Amino acid sequence: MSDIQPLIQHGQKDFGENKIQEAINKWPEIKKKNPQLKLHMLGNIQTNKVKFLLPLFDYIHSLDNLKLAQKISKEQIKKEKKPKIFIQVNIGNESQKNGIEIEFLNEFYQICINDLSLDIIGLMCLPPQDKNPISYFSLLQKLAKDLNISELSMGMSNDYQEAIRHGSTYVRIGSQIFGTRIQ
Repeated sequence: MSDIQPLIQHGQKDFGENKIQEAINKWPEIKKKNPQLKLHMLGNIQTNKVKFLLPLFDYIHSLDNLKLAQKISKEQIKKEKKPKIFIQVNIGNESQKNGIEIEFLNEFYQICINDLSLDIIGLMCLPPQDKNPISYFSLLQKLAKDLNISELSMGMSNDYQEAIRHGSTYVRIGSQIFGTRIQ
């Protein structure tokens, strides 16, 4: 928490977390004292954690399956809070990564906005680590344009400048600010 306070004092309003449990332990008091802050969920979400997610997070960057979308839809009614959501796209079609496959993206997007009343504002991707991310950033930008979505969550500490050049509106640069995460 001591790492966060100087950033808040300098006007930083948006912060991301990868793990719900860490966020629950860290953010409620900080957000109570700083209601202008916006908290972004960046990591994988288990459906049984959604009830903890919605009261705390303002943005979800990792919507990656229909079961999760349905759970968020139900919880946002119960909690009377509608987070802004990014659909995570499996941009490199990697079996080890989560995300909606490109060929199902349009159908998934339509279900989310029309049937589940989710506030889908953008797309998110994590390009393959061993490849140049430029073509993947370009592809996500095109997919978002095809869906008439303006927000893109792509780019991390090592490639955020290229992501911004390809239209990213949200970048994840935690390790450049806070250092490498200790597991």
